[in-house]
Amino acid sequence: MSVVHDYLGNPVTAGGAATLAAIDGFVAGFLGYEPRILEVLAAADADPDHCLANTYAGWLWMFAESPIGPVNAARYLQRARASQAGATLRERQNVDLLARWIAADIDGATAVADLILERSPRDLAALKLHQYLNFNRGNCPAMLRVALGSLPAAGDIAQLHGMLAFAYEQCHLLPEAEAAARAALALYAREPWAQHALAHVMLTQGRILEGIDLLEAATADWDGLTSFLYTHNWWHLAVFYISEGRFDEALGIYDRHVWGRDRDYSQDQIGAVSLLARLELAGQSVGERWSAVAHYLAERRGDVVEPFLTLQYLYGLARAGRAEADELLDAIGRHANEAPAAVRGVWADIARPAAYGLVAHARGDYVTCRAQLRPALGRLLEIGGSHAQRDLFQQIYLDSLVHSGACTAAQQLLEERRRAEPDGVALNRTLAALYGQLRLPAQAAAAAARADRPRR
Repeated sequence: MSVVHDYLGNPVTAGGAATLAAIDGFVAGFLGYEPRILEVLAAADADPDHCLANTYAGWLWMFAESPIGPVNAARYLQRARASQAGATLRERQNVDLLARWIAADIDGATAVADLILERSPRDLAALKLHQYLNFNRGNCPAMLRVALGSLPAAGDIAQLHGMLAFAYEQCHLLPEAEAAARAALALYAREPWAQHALAHVMLTQGRILEGIDLLEAATADWDGLTSFLYTHNWWHLAVFYISEGRFDEALGIYDRHVWGRDRDYSQDQIGAVSLLARLELAGQSVGERWSAVAHYLAERRGDVVEPFLTLQYLYGLARAGRAEADELLDAIGRHANEAPAAVRGVWADIARPAAYGLVAHARGDYVTCRAQLRPALGRLLEIGGSHAQRDLFQQIYLDSLVHSGACTAAQQLLEERRRAEPDGVALNRTLAALYGQLRLPAQAAAAAARADRPRR
């Protein structure tokens, strides 16, 4: 067996120059959110006997986050298995990781990734996949553990510090997250995942103007990214704008940058749903945009791949008044009874009631929304997504309180939120109205003054 090394120093079974270049492109593109990640598909088709190339092609199909992903990934898994006799141990372990992922054995997949990283701590593709799988089920400490484990061996790689920063942030370790993000940016000033992690820190700490400055200065860095991180970093800037009351600019970001890159892709779709919902919750009209998104969401009417994604597909369909919303709601109900045992509780106890609550809100039934969403809120971490993304569900619940007359409960939640968003325009406008209803005129006036303060 002849062995070469990838650009990170990991052993790879020798192959043609195009195959090896595609493997390097996949790893670098995966870590850096670059479109060259896609080149491994053609390389695997041209070199069906190369174990790692076909493994990575299978990974790529799984990242489609759709029911067709495992079906297409299985073809590459078959090729990888057929060629693994002449592969390195690390490559064979990556084949096993793919097989477990396809089989929805996430515990097994992450256990294999742990084995890979014990021997090959610079296999940062395995590390990032490990983080991705744990992110999707809310296991933030595991995300941090694996990044810290590779730090001694791969501290020279900017993307590792970016992964470390996001893991710290998801664990609510914000000073450490900021330090790691800045370490990444010191190594590579355009590192987009570190920019993203730092935006999370600033949003959580209410550093809205700093977040705007950070992301506005970085926008030129995003043009060459995959659609996910391109649209998602723009989404973060729009969220900052919404807080500042710059609603037209946020809607402009939606039209120019969030919706339109890859309208068939899961992450682009939920970014669109989430941003439209946040604009509406802030009192803004979004016109016919729900209908345009729902045209693509209709294909998701039976998609129960990931609960975090599914719930947002559902809300978008319901807001657009599409009949497919009821089809997806039925699919969620069935899956809550039929899902693999390891995830059945997440679907039955969290996703199903949340789904009924979201549909109720989209259709103006705020009392039902309150009743259905409330028991799910405390466990939303388990469905995946980031703190900032899952906050949409909290905002929808809060809106249901306001619209159903639960003024006291709404006031309590809004004042808690104001710690992280002290001058938020929509938040303080809502508080002003609530304090008026609660016959607290001084507090109403103070909230109105915060909402109307001069903006730069």
